Amino acid sequence: MELLQQLCEAHGIPGREEAVRELVVRELKKICSEISTDALGNVIAQKKGSGRGPKVMIAAHMDEIGFLVSHIDEKNGFLKIDPLGGFDPRVLMAQRVVVHTEDGDLPGIIGSKPPHILSEEERKKPLELKDLFIDPGLSGEEVKRRVHIGDFVTLEQNFVSVGQLVSCKALDDRVGLYVMIEALKKTKQHLCDIYAVATTQEEVGIRGARVSSFQIAPDIGVALDVTVASDVPGAGEHEHITKLGAGTAIKIKDSASISNPKLVRKLREMAEKKKIKYQLEILPRGGTDAGAIQMAREGVAAVTLSIPTRYLHSVVEAAHRDDIQATIDLLAAFLEVAHEGDYRL
Repeated sequence: MELLQQLCEAHGIPGREEAVRELVVRELKKICSEISTDALGNVIAQKKGSGRGPKVMIAAHMDEIGFLVSHIDEKNGFLKIDPLGGFDPRVLMAQRVVVHTEDGDLPGIIGSKPPHILSEEERKKPLELKDLFIDPGLSGEEVKRRVHIGDFVTLEQNFVSVGQLVSCKALDDRVGLYVMIEALKKTKQHLCDIYAVATTQEEVGIRGARVSSFQIAPDIGVALDVTVASDVPGAGEHEHITKLGAGTAIKIKDSASISNPKLVRKLREMAEKKKIKYQLEILPRGGTDAGAIQMAREGVAAVTLSIPTRYLHSVVEAAHRDDIQATIDLLAAFLEVAHEGDYRL
């Protein structure tokens, strides 16, 4: 999984996906005939079919949650930050970050007021993002010289294997990009024209998918993203959403889209025929690029294939190797028969 490691360890928040885009273009050039980018930085690669078939758009987003520098303490060198994407402040304490400046990357540490000097009233309050700051370990004068308002900040964490799991920051949604690339390699004969899209700015409102799907005007859309696996102590069976090791997740609905039921049925049939492990997913909160794709132009039959992931929006996001492979296998199998169905409702 060297490619997945490279994708996860690359840095790119919404609107600053260039390092990830470089990796994606490098890989897609090996398997697609035409590659272009648009004004929002989406990568659009075409793999032409062998006959007259529908246009199938696959989308996985390049951006990860992160921050922008919003204030510089010119006296002491500390930085305040503005978030791009959803964060739980509890998982940010004492994390390492990278401040990406015009002159190069600066390492930093997320800090807050030490608990030893908190008042009783302060101890009772939940931690908020405004309570946090970045310490780059430099003088105020040096920080002022090297850092500018608007420089972007990402969390820092290496890719590791933990038992049967892989863990890193930004599995959301670099694992989706990995699945897209590997499934295209695996796909052999297909009548449909496949458009593989690495989208931008998903974490701040599925923006890249909105404009790229308008341009492509697909007949079928398949979003690839992570989903909640809350199969952990303290969560009831009904709260699991998905489970690690139980297979790829075929989404039925989330707060951004309702999957096309004919596509859901087709994916279930393909999984059962090919003996690919799968589970069905209903996500009460959160969405994917499918929410934008399905509303392109006159409307698109859309669905999401999800990779179950624990500890979402943290630096230790974790997914099961078998679930990743199951998603690759099911997507590749579907692409070879996507021309067979009529998915209009």
